[in-house]
Amino acid sequence: MTPEVDTDLQSDSELSTSLWAPYPEEEDPIGELDDVPADEEMSFFEHLEELRQRIFYAIIAVALGAAGCFVYAKQIVQILEIPATGIKFLQLAPGEYFFVSVKVAGYCGLLVASPVILYQIIQFVIPGLTRRERQLVLPVVVGASGLFVVGIGFAYAVLIPAALNFLIGYGENVVEQAWSIDRYFEFVLVLLFATGLLFELPVVQILLSLLGILSSQLMLAGWKSVVVGAMVVGAIVTPSTDPLTQSLLAGAVLALYFSGIGVVKLLGK
Repeated sequence: MTPEVDTDLQSDSELSTSLWAPYPEEEDPIGELDDVPADEEMSFFEHLEELRQRIFYAIIAVALGAAGCFVYAKQIVQILEIPATGIKFLQLAPGEYFFVSVKVAGYCGLLVASPVILYQIIQFVIPGLTRRERQLVLPVVVGASGLFVVGIGFAYAVLIPAALNFLIGYGENVVEQAWSIDRYFEFVLVLLFATGLLFELPVVQILLSLLGILSSQLMLAGWKSVVVGAMVVGAIVTPSTDPLTQSLLAGAVLALYFSGIGVVKLLGK
């Protein structure tokens, strides 16, 4: 006697088999790497508290970096005076050199603490990123820190000598070249760190693409505006009025921008 088989149960079993057969258990058919972990959801006030903590950690890092750099302020000042060949620096007010040392230590503290600052920014943004995008956090932090240092090196080795050569040559045989040490370092430090920040452009592009705000197509479509903007930024950031220094900085910004588009495109954005 043949036992009866529940046809509904048999059909359900066949349907279950057909659904799961193409996807072995070790694979990820639903794309979990592209999902934001549910346990990372935060309320508005939790975001504010997180932001407060990240800012606090960044400030502590800058303070510690500045304190450490102040110990070597004299050596750092001597290094930054090298591009101004043949210039005599004057202290025009009591304590001017001391305040210059504090200012130099502060800027150098920002430089030393820049990896920590970038890490805190990434950590604040990371709850909104997918698992796949989180794998890029360390490369972004390392790349941003490296680009910042490269930007400062570019300003020190290329932009500052070009600007100083123009300014010194313009006043040659007309005025005696004796400069206020405070004014000189204001000139140098602003140019150094403004260039370092501009060199972060590819990192900003990558972050905007990861957040879904901009794509490589949109970045490429706006290249004409970027060219004009690069020239304007070059004119604003460079303290001298010579077209060579402005063109060097604008060219570097454009090269970074198009390199950033290439990286974003490689990331599939």
